[in-house]
Amino acid sequence: MRTILTLLTLSLGVTMTQAAGQTVEYEFEGTKLKGYLAVPKDAKGKLPGILVVHEWWGLNDYAKKRADMLAELGYVAFCVDMYGDGKTTEHPKEAGEMATAVRSNIKVWQGRALAGLKKLASHENVDSTKLAAIGYCFGGSTALKLAYTGADLKAVATFHAALPTPSETDAQAIKARVLVCHGAEDKFIAEKDIKAFQDALQKAKVQLQFESYAGAVHSFTVKGIDEKKISGLAYNEEADKKSWEAMQKLFKEVFATK
Repeated sequence: MRTILTLLTLSLGVTMTQAAGQTVEYEFEGTKLKGYLAVPKDAKGKLPGILVVHEWWGLNDYAKKRADMLAELGYVAFCVDMYGDGKTTEHPKEAGEMATAVRSNIKVWQGRALAGLKKLASHENVDSTKLAAIGYCFGGSTALKLAYTGADLKAVATFHAALPTPSETDAQAIKARVLVCHGAEDKFIAEKDIKAFQDALQKAKVQLQFESYAGAVHSFTVKGIDEKKISGLAYNEEADKKSWEAMQKLFKEVFATK
């Protein structure tokens, strides 16, 4: 993964720095949450902040690794805890139950995401006018739901995520540029849902970049996912590289100006 990162950063002219990560406790409506903060080593001044939202497995090492990679690119990254107490699981059934419990309560779903964004924005090294959110699978849907609140985000990038169709009001509230990184062979995301999502954003005149990677299925960015032997989930190195590069390009553009 670090080799991939090096190639991508060199191709975009981004300087890498070492990052130092730490657990950060905070809460939302009495629920204790344990996020993960990654800050560039020797960070000085105000930097863009990136909220990272985990997959349905919870705030595991994969999400933290992505935060570390963002910090190495010079961003302050904060992994939000959507389940509480930093809970994670390796079992698909339990993961589905935890994700469903959050999605079924829109106040909790969006509220915990907003609490994480607030925590990120308040960091001493974060420029609160330069914020973005990324998410994987359940996390990508969460990043979109965060944008639907009208959160002050410059960009949202999703990776192999479900695409919840926003209401007209939700779509009009989006302030961010949106990047969707999608596996062309992802059977978990219905074509009708993709079209409904695209139509809603187009009608609201939201700037949307939709990247569909040939041969990629669900979880295409997650190296080692094949070991779970779950039908429809597989790592795709090319799609992983291209999607990370697309995200970096987007951030470079949106953070170039106020």
